[in-house]
Amino acid sequence: MIVFCREPAARHAKTRLLSHLGAADAASLAKAFVVDTLAKAATVCRSDLVIAGTAESRVTRSPFFRSVARRFHADLIDQGAGALGARMSRVLEPFAAASGALLIGTDLPSLPVVALRRLYGMLRRRELVLGPSLDGGYYAIGVRGAMPPVFHGIRWGSARVFEQTVQSINRAGRSAAFGPAWYDVDRWSDLMLLCEHLKRIESTKTVHPCPATANVLRRLGLLSPREYITRKIETVDNDRTYALHKARLRALPRDGRGPGGGVAGV
Repeated sequence: MIVFCREPAARHAKTRLLSHLGAADAASLAKAFVVDTLAKAATVCRSDLVIAGTAESRVTRSPFFRSVARRFHADLIDQGAGALGARMSRVLEPFAAASGALLIGTDLPSLPVVALRRLYGMLRRRELVLGPSLDGGYYAIGVRGAMPPVFHGIRWGSARVFEQTVQSINRAGRSAAFGPAWYDVDRWSDLMLLCEHLKRIESTKTVHPCPATANVLRRLGLLSPREYITRKIETVDNDRTYALHKARLRALPRDGRGPGGGVAGV
C-alpha cells in the first residue's frame, strides 16, 4: 500500500484553508491527516507499506517523513518531478507490475478503516480499483499487472477527474471495480463538515477514524474540548456513521459533479 502525500510545511500545506487558519495551524492539520492515514494503512497492510512523498528538498532529508517512516515501519520514496499524473504513474508502476499496489491520498481523515480494507481486498480479485471522492476526483487507485493509460489526458483539479479516468479505462478495453465513495477535506466548508461528522462519531462508541486530526481540531477550538481516549483502530463492520454515509451517497448524482477534483491528499 502506497500513501501518496506532501510534506506538511507551513504556507505550502492546506493552502485553501489559509483564509481561516494560520499557516502553522494548517500545516498541523495536514500533518494529522497524513498520520491518521498511515495509521489506518498500517492496520490494513501490516507489511509492504510505502510512503511516496514530495518535499522542498529530498524526502529522505525531511525530518517529518523520516519520523513517520520509522513510526509506521514504512519504506520512503520520492515522488520525483513532474505533473501529478506523471508522479503517480512513476510511483505506482513498479509495484503494480510486481504484485499490485493500492495508492491512497490523505485528504479523507474520516474514511473508515473498513472502507480502506475493502479496497485493498478488492485488488486481490480485480486488476483495477478506484475509490471515488465526492468532488469528482478519487482518493485511491489500485493496479495489479500492466499499468493502464489513466494518468494522461486528465484535467487534474477539475470535477471530471474520476469520469475521465473511467473513460480512459474503458477506451483501453479494461474494467475497474469501485470502492466506497467518500468526501475529502480541502476547503473550509469541507472542514466544517468533518467537524460535524466527528461530533457524531464521538457521541457514539464508534471507533475513531482520525484521532490525530480530532486532537488538532480540538486544540483549534473546532471540536468540543473534552478528553478523548484513543482506541486501537480496528475493523467495525457495523459502524453506524459509515452506514449513514452509505445511505446518503446512494442519493447523490452518479456523475460526481462537484467543486473541483483530483487525487485527494496530493
